Amino acid sequence: MQHPLSPKEVFAYLGLLLGVFPPAAFFFKFFSARNFRREDLWILGLLLIVNLVSAVVGYFSGKLIGGIVRESERLSWTKMVLLLPFVGIIWGILAGGASGAFIFVIGAFFGAFLGAMVGSVGISLFAVFHRLLKRGDKMELKHFLPLAFGTSLVISAFILGL
Repeated sequence: MQHPLSPKEVFAYLGLLLGVFPPAAFFFKFFSARNFRREDLWILGLLLIVNLVSAVVGYFSGKLIGGIVRESERLSWTKMVLLLPFVGIIWGILAGGASGAFIFVIGAFFGAFLGAMVGSVGISLFAVFHRLLKRGDKMELKHFLPLAFGTSLVISAFILGL
């Protein structure tokens, strides 16, 4: 392996990508559904802050989630596939709730709900391929990048209705 990544690194970077692209897709869909006026520029700034917080929380909580996924990969395939959506839900609630709190506090509930959906799908999809592609506990960077970007961009495409 030329560029091995540990499970904590893999899931931290995945959390970063899932914290950037799916929320950005939600925000793009929000803005494309309304007439954008100059007075609405503050909303764009707020959503950028929300997106940044989502990415940062996704990254740091991904380090914790990486350890949990590593342990779940030692289980049978059936148990792992049944457990991973719940791990993803917890991850999504953390990142979505933390970032959504910036939208008048009530956004934390919506952010947690949307984050839970994205997290459950994202981690379930990614972890299956992670288990297949890793060698020992490490994953090669050249395998990680297309898989992580593909997972987060496919979820974003579904959000946008593409």
